[in-house]
Amino acid sequence: MPRPGFVLEVDRSTPPLLFWRGENFSLEKLPAGRSRVIYPPEPLEPLHDIDGAIRGALLNPIDQDPLPAQLFPGMKLTIAFDDVSLPLPKMRRPDVRQRAIEAVLDLAAVAGVDDVHIIAALGLHRRMHEYEMRHALGDRVYDAFHGRGMLYQHDAEDHDNLTVIGTTDEGEVLEINKRAADSDLIVYVNINSVAMDGGWKSITTGLASYRSLSHHHNPETLENTRSLMGHRHQSALHTSVWRLGKVLRDHGPKVFQIETTLNTDMFPSPFEFINKREWEWTAKDRGTFLATTKSLNRTPIKLARKIFHGMEGPHQMTSVQAGETEAVHRLTLDNVHKQQLMEVHGQTDILTLGIPFVCPYNPDGVMNPVLVMCMGLGYLFNMYRNKPLVREGGVVIMTHPCYRDFNPVHHPSYIDFFEQVLADTTNPAEMSRKWEKQYAEDEWYRHLYRTGNAYHGVHPFYAWYWGAHGLQHAGKVIIVGGDPSTVRRLGFTPASTLDDAFEIASDVVGRSPTISHLHVPALLIADVQ
Repeated sequence: MPRPGFVLEVDRSTPPLLFWRGENFSLEKLPAGRSRVIYPPEPLEPLHDIDGAIRGALLNPIDQDPLPAQLFPGMKLTIAFDDVSLPLPKMRRPDVRQRAIEAVLDLAAVAGVDDVHIIAALGLHRRMHEYEMRHALGDRVYDAFHGRGMLYQHDAEDHDNLTVIGTTDEGEVLEINKRAADSDLIVYVNINSVAMDGGWKSITTGLASYRSLSHHHNPETLENTRSLMGHRHQSALHTSVWRLGKVLRDHGPKVFQIETTLNTDMFPSPFEFINKREWEWTAKDRGTFLATTKSLNRTPIKLARKIFHGMEGPHQMTSVQAGETEAVHRLTLDNVHKQQLMEVHGQTDILTLGIPFVCPYNPDGVMNPVLVMCMGLGYLFNMYRNKPLVREGGVVIMTHPCYRDFNPVHHPSYIDFFEQVLADTTNPAEMSRKWEKQYAEDEWYRHLYRTGNAYHGVHPFYAWYWGAHGLQHAGKVIIVGGDPSTVRRLGFTPASTLDDAFEIASDVVGRSPTISHLHVPALLIADVQ
């Protein structure tokens, strides 16, 4: 049986701990007697008959008729699927999205359904490259549908192909893809890598317009989202999304939701040491770590990125459920929690985070400085339920080189956001008021989003807002090993070493602070009591 998550109290015998530093690693010692390491649970056993499990879910859905009973000749069937932002690293082929979509298409063919469109649910994310579409869907699906214009990517700026479904009692407008809105049935294929995904969020963000997304992707909502991964009553974001979901359920097309969960077997050989606890490293693991870090130290950064982004994770499916959206999502969350949830007692003065080479917004690209902030304060800081791992007013310390480097194809508006907006303010509410509209409506950014592979012009704002609660909660943020001028532009404090960072932090938390280190990846949800 896989072992549950583990909280290690650091003592003098504890070996140095693995910290990510972008496209490399370091080993760091934490102070004995007042530090702890939060290790994720080990990977659960996967389903052995994945295709059988998917077919079983389609034939035995939750709170809905079997999928074949909902299919008929002449109907409009739209299949939407999660984009390239997950899982990370990308999954070995065949991807579970391919398996689920092929199973749906087989049933549709038997039922005589000819009008089938497949849509990548991008929201405001960048368009997927052809090789990414083929990886997620398989060559068979891509070749059969793309050439006929029946496989394409959602365009949140194509106003001729957006439809307003309705408005919530709070004035939030639900505007989604017209083809999806006009369908007799939407089948949504989801991968739940983390607890905040899935449910009504799938369609009300993935197939929505900027107007819809702006109701909940804003500083006020995200500052009042006290736990992205926890209970919905702690999340203003999810409260808004569920209100929009009610509008979709009451006034929109019928939805058949397919949700899958994965274990945390994320890294292939020779990177298996990443998923292990350091004191359990074998001689081979130690040798592999030393050889890997020495090699990466000599490797040009562009080549190192290519190596890391070329990884294909072993990710294995642990569950699949289908049917009515809310009923499905409740079971999905149970399965996510079985893999990721672990009990942790109390908060500490400092939280340390090793920031890896990738986040949901830079697959096959550069982890630019804005995304370092988003990954640290937006994602990793929020990997908790109930309370953050660090106390209010405490210190967050991250390790990352923080290169002043951007992918001009994927992140053109990020470049200007860094140089223009962050030079003016790092306050989410102020930048929203002064700058967001200009970026959101810029015709050049809109053109690059619609015709190229660029994130929407407003996306760097949303990445920054994602860390709004972390910014508000922390008394100081320090980045170890980052380019000093870049770190200061983010509004944070640079440090050369982890010991230097602890010294700097003493101004806020005193000389003997308690410390939590979140050992990532893999993924976990710290249930902080």
